[in-house]
Amino acid sequence: MSLENAPDDVKLAVDLIMLLEEHEIAPEVVLRALEIVKRDFERKAQGVRHSQC
Repeated sequence: MSLENAPDDVKLAVDLIMLLEEHEIAPEVVLRALEIVKRDFERKAQGVRHSQC
């Protein structure tokens, strides 16, 4: 299946998975790091929503 027509979030997820697997990062470390990234981007998304009001 080609990613050419996939949504941007799917393309990004595949790229991130490949990068993390290539660097052989432990799954537990990845999950903890992703929680940090998620919180950071949730705050950024909130800031965007508040600034557009």
